[in-house]
Formats: sequence, structure tokens, C-alpha cells
Amino acid sequence: MTQCQLYLISPLDVGGAFPDRLARALDAGPVAAFQFRVKDIDEHQAARLAEPLQALCAARDVAFIVNDSISLAKRIGADGVHLGQDDGTVAEARQRLGREAQIGVTCHNSRHLAMEAGEAGADYVAFGAFFPTQTKQTEYRAEPDLLTWWQDLFEIPCVAIGGITPGNCAPLVAAGADFLAASHAVWGGDEAAAVRAFAAMLGG
Repeated sequence: MTQCQLYLISPLDVGGAFPDRLARALDAGPVAAFQFRVKDIDEHQAARLAEPLQALCAARDVAFIVNDSISLAKRIGADGVHLGQDDGTVAEARQRLGREAQIGVTCHNSRHLAMEAGEAGADYVAFGAFFPTQTKQTEYRAEPDLLTWWQDLFEIPCVAIGGITPGNCAPLVAAGADFLAASHAVWGGDEAAAVRAFAAMLGG
């Protein structure tokens, strides 16, 4: 089994000093991917905010994934896109972003949605929320056995998301998560210390 890796998700405010915080986080330990997640701003502004962050990720070989927007991902040449259930299809994303793009799909706690995403050609599926989260309202709760079920049947990586911290992630790693998605656990405090703590839990 491959080693579980850290998947950072941005806070909603990525302006100001955030590029410096991202650099600190990425330099503190191994990070596989960074998801650019902003809401309620136009695409031009989002592209401008993404530019310095994308450069930081590229310099460190960290995948830069855009949340929700296939068009923004295409516009800035992102490494991929993460689709919610209402953000377009895997087929549409593949057509617009190309064969190399990393396409992930939010599957909540649904085996059915995950199987559909896999059959549609997604590069990873995301399950959650596993714990109460401060980042967004969650209607769905997932259990660690969902990760184990997925690992036993499918080759496509799975991401665990929702309220994950260095202190509570061990059962998810043990259950078979390929990636742990973290946002508030990193940006809610000292980002470098948090990444180091995750790295210690993940053996990085």
C-alpha cells in the first residue's frame, strides 16, 4: 500500500500574506497537492490570486488543483480540478483540461457516487466529512470503513476530508486513505508546525 500523503486545501482568504504562509507550509514537510478554493469572486480576480500560489506549488512539485471551476483550471493551466456534485462532469473536465489533468470528485459518504466517478474516469475520489469541520457546513458523515471498502475494490486513490487533524487522523490512515485533506487544521494556527505534525503521523 502506498504511503498516505497530505493534501492541503486553501482557506477562503488567499490574499494578503497568504502566499508567505503557503510557502512556509510547503517547506515544512511533504505535501502532495494544494487545492485553491475561493468563493464569490469573479474568475479574473481568482486567476490573479492563484498566480503566486501556483508558482510556489510549481517550484516545489506540488500539484495545484482548482476547486469547483473547470474554466478557471483551464484558464490558469492548473494541474487539475476538484469537482463537487454540481460542478460539471468528469467527461467535461477531461475534454477541456486534457488527459494529464488530475480530476477529483467529491463523493460524500456514497459508495454509489464513488463508483460512478471511478467509472467516469476520475483520478481520485474524496470521502467525508469524517469529523466535524470548521471549513464548511457538512450534511454527510463518513466512517473509516468506507476507505477500507474502496481500497479493497478499486485502484483509484481516495482522499479523506473533513475536520482532519494530526491528532485524529491515525484511524483514517490505518483504514486506507491515500491522501488526507486538511484546511483549518493547518491555516487555523501555525501552518509550519501543523504540516510537521501531519508529516510525523504519516511517516514523512
